Amino acid sequence: MATQKDRQRRDIERFIEKMPSLSTTVGKVMEICSRTDASPNELNKVISLDPVLTGQVLKLINSAYYSLVNTVTSLTRAITMLGMNTVKNMALSTAIIRTVSGVKKSKALPTAKFWAHSIGAGVSAKLLGEAKGLSVMEREELFLGGLLHDLGKVPFGDEYIEALNIAKYEQLPLKDVEVDVLGIGHQEVGLMIADKWKLNKVITRCIGFHHETNDIIKGESSQQLALVALGNIYTNILDHGNGGDPFPAVDDIDLLLKSVGLTWKEYGGIGQRVTEEIQKAEIFLKI
Repeated sequence: MATQKDRQRRDIERFIEKMPSLSTTVGKVMEICSRTDASPNELNKVISLDPVLTGQVLKLINSAYYSLVNTVTSLTRAITMLGMNTVKNMALSTAIIRTVSGVKKSKALPTAKFWAHSIGAGVSAKLLGEAKGLSVMEREELFLGGLLHDLGKVPFGDEYIEALNIAKYEQLPLKDVEVDVLGIGHQEVGLMIADKWKLNKVITRCIGFHHETNDIIKGESSQQLALVALGNIYTNILDHGNGGDPFPAVDDIDLLLKSVGLTWKEYGGIGQRVTEEIQKAEIFLKI
């Protein structure tokens, strides 16, 4: 006889099966931007076939954040000015946020606060990558890993409220309470979505293993995973947005910092720029 947990797992699996796939255009944008020899002109050819994405790129370059004197109407010029990695981030993040917002089940985590937390984690991970001296492409991948790390929380229904309350009032790690109450945790659910959307290996591991500190420091993509885990903890401490986990794993910070070769001073040193970078990244939500 099926238990309530079995039924909840099946509901989540069905929900993910019905989630729309990402557009072909987004897939091609990701493919082009992963190549070191790709040119803005190649990206222009793909994006120009998608009127919605073209409009988003032009809206971004002409937004108040960039404060340009003259309006940019050329897509190629916009791509050149923004940089291919920014365009890739915008294409993937807006596509995913739009897709997820159209299917979001639960009222447990308010959408705006959930994405604010996710953006904070992405920005923090990216700035930590900069402190490590990583390349622009690697830092942008960290942003996406942080932005999408909690994707697995989206398919949970209103029963998730019980898990959030237990975690909050009993001061327990949310990932453990999820398994106790729902029979499945957000990291496992996130891996199902990443598989459906064919996200790359690094982003997939950030989604599926960002709480597994012992696995992070010795497993595959350990540096990227540790930086995203640190970014997630930083955003929880900063109390920016709401990922539903009010008790960040601060005991893990020391181990994670040592694993990537960063100091506590460098970890705290990103604070001056986090807010500014969050405001920039939140433009993605408004496009």
